[in-house]
Amino acid sequence: MFRGAITALVTPFKDGKVDEKALRELIEFQIAGGIDGLVPCGTTGESPTLTHDEHDRVIEITIDSVKKRVPVIAGTGSNSTAEALRLTQHAYEAGADGALIACPYYNKPTQEGLYQHYELIAQNVPIPIVPYNIPGRTGVNMSPELISRLSKIKNIVGIKEASGSIKQMNDVLDLCGPEFDVLSGDDGFTLPLMAIGGKGVISVTSNIVPAEMAAMVDAIDEGNLARARGLHQKMSPLFDVLFVEVNPTPVKAALALMGKIEYEYRLPLCKMAPANYEKLKKVMANCGLIASS
Repeated sequence: MFRGAITALVTPFKDGKVDEKALRELIEFQIAGGIDGLVPCGTTGESPTLTHDEHDRVIEITIDSVKKRVPVIAGTGSNSTAEALRLTQHAYEAGADGALIACPYYNKPTQEGLYQHYELIAQNVPIPIVPYNIPGRTGVNMSPELISRLSKIKNIVGIKEASGSIKQMNDVLDLCGPEFDVLSGDDGFTLPLMAIGGKGVISVTSNIVPAEMAAMVDAIDEGNLARARGLHQKMSPLFDVLFVEVNPTPVKAALALMGKIEYEYRLPLCKMAPANYEKLKKVMANCGLIASS
């Protein structure tokens, strides 16, 4: 159902508020670059610091701006099942094409607790759901066996996999079958995951280079591994530098350097350390995204 290069959108801020104009312009930049889908209000969208009203509004703006040109997979995760249910219900009512629901963080549920969390949401909201496994942020890994159980629920259609383990990704593919969409949650794993049967990526890097990320995924789909490998190598310095500090700190700094958003965050995120900022500028200049200083 969901495949290709899908961007985990940043949420632009201006003077402490969501910058709706910049958000709409970012969406147009993404679609013009050939991106295959958009995820508002994920981790990259700083969802933990958005108010509930802002969270709902960002999803509504994205759906309105996209106008069904690409799928919108709304980020609706929470460590409270009741809150995740409400956010997912809103996304469904607003017209989202799917919901990306991060594994509950901090309270570290058991595998059975995780199953019941997703099952309850799926049973109560008839929207295609993609769980998001990112143990580095949540403290809990969704096992391949759990993901296989979830794949049997009709409207749980895929997984965003950011475990960092190709073996785990391969086990998920084996257990869940080809109809289940396994999407990379790490830009650098896109090529190897798709080579063994993954369907694409939910990407941070595509915020700044949507055309290149879309071209790499298309090349893999077409079996043109030489071109895909070349694009992977070209973007590898970006994959690295965009995670030199916690996401989305570097990617928002990069977009600000490109003149697309203000260089603004909400605490506890803050501007980059000067040495890392200079490293980011150097890589972006080498990639032709900004002028050399």
